[in-house]
Amino acid sequence: MDMEKIRRVVAEKSTRSNILVVGDVMLDKYYTGEVTRISPEAPVPITHVTGTRETLGGAANVAHNLALLGTNVSIAGYVGRDAHCDSLLGKFQARGIDYAGLIHTERPTTTKIRIIGGHQQMLRLDFEDVKPIDGADAEQYLAYIEQKLSESMDCVIISDYGKGACTEYACQHIIHAAHDHGVPVIVDPKGPQWAKYKGADYVTPNLKEINEVLLEPIANENGAAERAAHYAIRKFGVKNVILTRSAKGISLIHGQEAVHIPTRAQEVFDVSGAGDTVIAVFGLALAGGLKPADGAALANLAASVVVSKLGTYAVSREELLRVLDRQEGADL
Repeated sequence: MDMEKIRRVVAEKSTRSNILVVGDVMLDKYYTGEVTRISPEAPVPITHVTGTRETLGGAANVAHNLALLGTNVSIAGYVGRDAHCDSLLGKFQARGIDYAGLIHTERPTTTKIRIIGGHQQMLRLDFEDVKPIDGADAEQYLAYIEQKLSESMDCVIISDYGKGACTEYACQHIIHAAHDHGVPVIVDPKGPQWAKYKGADYVTPNLKEINEVLLEPIANENGAAERAAHYAIRKFGVKNVILTRSAKGISLIHGQEAVHIPTRAQEVFDVSGAGDTVIAVFGLALAGGLKPADGAALANLAASVVVSKLGTYAVSREELLRVLDRQEGADL
């Protein structure tokens, strides 16, 4: 591992990198409180709300990670005309994220509201319409992406959460347009229909997501992970796979080579958003010229920070640099 180059990319090259994030934009909202009794109206716990928090989710969380890492980041996706959209736009503006590519539709802004008592999630409310998006809205979305690609992007990240933005037509259009401009594409996949990602340079599933495209689910072992990735590469025409494997770390399978990177031993509170961090940090590494193995190691390190937090969390450049400092002289 080239620790000096890794640190230089995070500390310096991040501010010169231009990354476009496209896909399913979401807002995550949390109500936290205490549960001390059961409602007399129905057999449900009463949560005395003591705090609320809103964070960027889905593709928006990928952009959030990149912004905190110092990257010049633009986002394209779909939002509604509602208060949740207003909240999203305020957060994008505060973080310096270019959100000119957000297409306003008659659908609700995808929002997940979680009710948490203590550290236990008790209820989730979803505001969404997951029908595939086409027609004039999709054409406006793709036109914006083509325009951004002509402005010299270093990387495109497709964040698919199955909320309608990442149709086969849209994904193939984006991948071909990016490659026409010499720009690599990284995809965070969702669902079993990986044919829509054909030609993508990297796909970053977790174990559950890759199992959805296999004939039989695999155990969380190195050999099985390699075989599963090679199967996906052959079947769907993607070029490389970065497989996140929870406690087993990350596996990078490219060509006939495989690199297995163990995770750091630590307490895990919540894996929410870890995949967003992996793809964001790997995108930064790719834009900064790191070798794929070093990029995967850096992404693994960043994810170890995120899973130690409760709820959706984005790691900052300063936080990642501190972790790198602690890793100096040791294997990532």
